[in-house]
Amino acid sequence: MEQSTKLTQSKLVATTVLEPKDDLNERFEQCYNVVNNIRNGMSDREANDALNSYVSKGPSQHEEVQLGLLYAILTDPAASVKSYRDMTLISRDAMSLVLRHTNQLIFEKWLKLLDNTRVQVIWLVRALVKSSVNGTESVCLSLLRQIAGGDVSQKNIWLTENMLDVFTENRSWLDKFPSLIATVVYTYLRVIEDHNGPMFVNLRPREVELCISLLREKWTDCIHIGRDLVRLLQNVARISDFERLWKDMVQNPSAIHAQFTGVQQLMLMRTSRKFLISRLTPDMETKLVFLVTKVKFGQHKRFQDWFQRQYLSTPESQSLRCDLIRYICAVFHPPNELICSDIIPRWAVIGWLLTTCTSNVAATNAKLALFYDWLVFDPEKDSIMNIEPAILVMFHSIRPHPAITATLLDFLCRIMPNFSLPLKVHVKQGIFTSLKTILDKRVLQSLSPLFDNPKLDRDLRALIRENFLEFCSQEVKEEPLNNKDVIEIDNGNHVDNNLSDDHAAFSDDDEDVPIGKLKLSETKFQPIQDTRYQPVDITEILPQLGGDLQDFTEQLQAEKDPEIQCEIMDRIMQTVLNEDEFDHETATPLATCLCEILSSHFSTSIFPQETDEESLEDSVGSPLFVMFRFLCTLSEEDPSRQPVLQLLGEMYSKQPRMGYHLLYFVKVGKVNDEKMSSYKDFCKSLDSKDLESCLMSDLKLAQEDDIRLFTFIMPDIYTNFPRIAIGNSELLNMIVSAIDGTQLQDLICQILQGHLVMFRKDSFLSVLISILKYWAQEFEDKLADLILSQVNKLSNTPKKRQRTGSTASSKKENASVEQVLSHLDHMRQVCRNISFLNNENIQQALQQIQQSASESLKTRYGDLLALAEDIEDVRTTRVLRGLPVRKAASASAAMGIDNRLGRVNKSKKQAQDYSDSATESSEDEEIKPRAKKRKKVIPVDEDSE
Repeated sequence: MEQSTKLTQSKLVATTVLEPKDDLNERFEQCYNVVNNIRNGMSDREANDALNSYVSKGPSQHEEVQLGLLYAILTDPAASVKSYRDMTLISRDAMSLVLRHTNQLIFEKWLKLLDNTRVQVIWLVRALVKSSVNGTESVCLSLLRQIAGGDVSQKNIWLTENMLDVFTENRSWLDKFPSLIATVVYTYLRVIEDHNGPMFVNLRPREVELCISLLREKWTDCIHIGRDLVRLLQNVARISDFERLWKDMVQNPSAIHAQFTGVQQLMLMRTSRKFLISRLTPDMETKLVFLVTKVKFGQHKRFQDWFQRQYLSTPESQSLRCDLIRYICAVFHPPNELICSDIIPRWAVIGWLLTTCTSNVAATNAKLALFYDWLVFDPEKDSIMNIEPAILVMFHSIRPHPAITATLLDFLCRIMPNFSLPLKVHVKQGIFTSLKTILDKRVLQSLSPLFDNPKLDRDLRALIRENFLEFCSQEVKEEPLNNKDVIEIDNGNHVDNNLSDDHAAFSDDDEDVPIGKLKLSETKFQPIQDTRYQPVDITEILPQLGGDLQDFTEQLQAEKDPEIQCEIMDRIMQTVLNEDEFDHETATPLATCLCEILSSHFSTSIFPQETDEESLEDSVGSPLFVMFRFLCTLSEEDPSRQPVLQLLGEMYSKQPRMGYHLLYFVKVGKVNDEKMSSYKDFCKSLDSKDLESCLMSDLKLAQEDDIRLFTFIMPDIYTNFPRIAIGNSELLNMIVSAIDGTQLQDLICQILQGHLVMFRKDSFLSVLISILKYWAQEFEDKLADLILSQVNKLSNTPKKRQRTGSTASSKKENASVEQVLSHLDHMRQVCRNISFLNNENIQQALQQIQQSASESLKTRYGDLLALAEDIEDVRTTRVLRGLPVRKAASASAAMGIDNRLGRVNKSKKQAQDYSDSATESSEDEEIKPRAKKRKKVIPVDEDSE
């Protein structure tokens, strides 16, 4: 008898067959049924009396009713007001039970809560705040914890905005809780960094207003955040309100608070762990702690890949790496037994996070997060565990990831004068104290492997000696480098075994790279400066413009409203067109001013989350695209077009991201430029670049900045620039090195629809053999087995089943055999893959083809088929000094193959001679291979290949 089971859906959380209702959910439903049974059919007053009477029986009855009413609020919006009123009237514990279970739901179930349940949680918080229930701030802290950094998904933004409404509308209530105030400031300062696109034009100003208000009015509460408050303020310092606050902190600290003495006072205060923990959601923290406490070194890669797919796969998630690094350095301090175990160490996790940074800005911020406690380190107050990961990352990266060591050393040198001018001396002292403590505590016994390494880049080595001379030994002599130069470190002589793993490395498949051959400019990690754009003081440049251009440019600089900015930019462009002589002397200062004013447009993502027509149109609603519209709407014959090209060219020389912004605008700006002639004309107007180099550099920047935008414009690149794009290996590498599964699927759909052509017939062959070569190297036996199976299938097809006069299937079979031979012959000539062609299954496949193939195929692929060993020899498995004779025969065949690779016009007689000579050389091993059968010599034409 079959018994069907039906999955009962929950009104509280999302359930599946794999994740059914748990005990907590069942408990809530049971309590809800108890409440419903009590007040069923009663009036409000009667129901309230009945509930009061029931809860008077004892604590368990009180808990049942409270949980039942809480479940009613969360699942039945229509009855929420009535249920909340009953809850407050019958409560015997000042609502502590309700608050405790609400916190439990938020911490453990938030990601699984249904959307309407989340709405009701916010409704409940508003009601609790309005009623001033003691302990409500704990629920607010729990919800703030669920606001994830580096996440601009709709659900995360919804929570961010709703909690902002709660705090803004109930400011007088918020002011009563100093700890909550500090957490609110820390949370919103952090997420403001992520909210920099056009979709946040309404949210971001409100976040800024709340933070500025709390910082200025509640400074004594906010200062308890500690030194990480300075780090977060630096990340948003370009926002005008925070810029003014920062100036007051540096130049006039008493204006903020009478007892505030300046940034140094704040930097000397250690950040409480609760703030650093608050920037990781509970789910994220659980998985990170599992990684650093349960996963063994060597088995960590798949866990790291999973974590990256879950939390670090979007462009916005670049900023999350700082939160993770600060947590690992300052919060998670493993005990000695964990340090001495084979669990993946902290420094390795941090090294992995650094290598996954694809944005220069994110990489710089990540390095600052790593070294942040070094800047003001005091061994009496701060733990050495805060600074240990950074030095071990540098030490252990020398061999497998020398670029990381080089860029971190460069950063350490440059952070001292560049972090803050008033703190220059203090920062230098803090870093020196950190290094001395590292040596005193024997984290490293010597800094020589780092500071005195002769294979470091010469400029970097000089910079290190300039800044850390007292930690360097005598001058290191220059050593010539050759291809075998690598850095060898005797870990046992330099590292305390209690603090590191002697044989630790980031990846088993990374090759050693001589640091001397790595220039800083060649690594993905750059010095501390933001490479997107170097700020310029345009105060003295503006007067060079004069007249209307100066007036309009100053207005553009002062205006913050995007729509008004666009209007002002339109006037600037009209003035440029009407200028009698718009020459280099005018274009250069104007370009400098515009690049500075519009710098924020180049440092934020312009591509919208949703790709509907309205969102795409809104994404090009900034002053920069007003300039592009002028270029695209002017005809090629219009003389006014030349000043526009000149101005854009000057801006491009200062801000190269102009290029891919123009490509994006031509695609979505509705300017009827299907062939991208405007972009082509723009590239032609540049003196320093041709179209191909200009396009490739623009696409490279787009790929680094925003992979979604890069993928979005890619079909148009292949359509409008076929000569450059189709078959371009560099462009193909850009695509496959960065796209995820969803973006790959989009490209596949474009290809299947005929909108995208990425290869010509003559260019695709090299890519497909590249693939086969990789398979042959990594999965030799599997590929050989598949090829043999295919040959067997073709060879064993019964000929009599073919219809008389039908040649379709025959042609298909012949074509398949020919394809197999074609690919194998290409590997013979181009890839020179001896071991694969010598595989037993490949040899057997060649034998079968040789027996069944047509004479034309045997003639065409004679050199390949001549490599087939006798099938009996291939299967010989006698032992030759511990090795199978098959391997000896393979070595014999290898000599024959090696002398045939890439050659033509060789007869089988010659192949037999090579094989015989190799066999004779093995006779002294006292093993006599079986005599080979004579093979039929296949004549080869003199001009055949």
